[in-house]
Amino acid sequence: MTTLRTARLLLRRATMDDLPAFWEILSDPRAMRFWSTPPHGDIGITRQWVANMVAMADAGTDFVWELDGRVIGKGGAYAMPEIGFILHPDFWRMGVAREAMNAIIPYLCKQTDTLTADVDPDNPASIALLTSLGFKETHRAQNTFCINGVWTNSVYFARRRPT
Repeated sequence: MTTLRTARLLLRRATMDDLPAFWEILSDPRAMRFWSTPPHGDIGITRQWVANMVAMADAGTDFVWELDGRVIGKGGAYAMPEIGFILHPDFWRMGVAREAMNAIIPYLCKQTDTLTADVDPDNPASIALLTSLGFKETHRAQNTFCINGVWTNSVYFARRRPT
């Protein structure tokens, strides 16, 4: 798998050593507010989640984000062509996700003509980020995820590879 670098970040494949950092992120209700599952209540759930990332690392489309040696999030395409990202709340509003995705998107666009994203319409930060990255809204759907008995909706985005 390719390793990418930005001004501040190392973007790399997942390893099982990332488990403590992802447990911290994925058990945090703030980070998980707009995720497709509830916050992880058991480190075993996170262990399986990280193991799945490690198993998929050869695909080379999903990256762990490191800042100054600390794992702070991840992003890319777990399943092409849909992208996603999650970031530790301590690093929100610092331009980290934009920096990471600006490096990852050109890499992914070498493998597909169109990237897509599914976002909770109540998540203005992710919508603004995707829009700034050149994604356009394609449609919306209701009751797409049921998390702890509460249905959420989706707004879908797409971005074509520049020609």
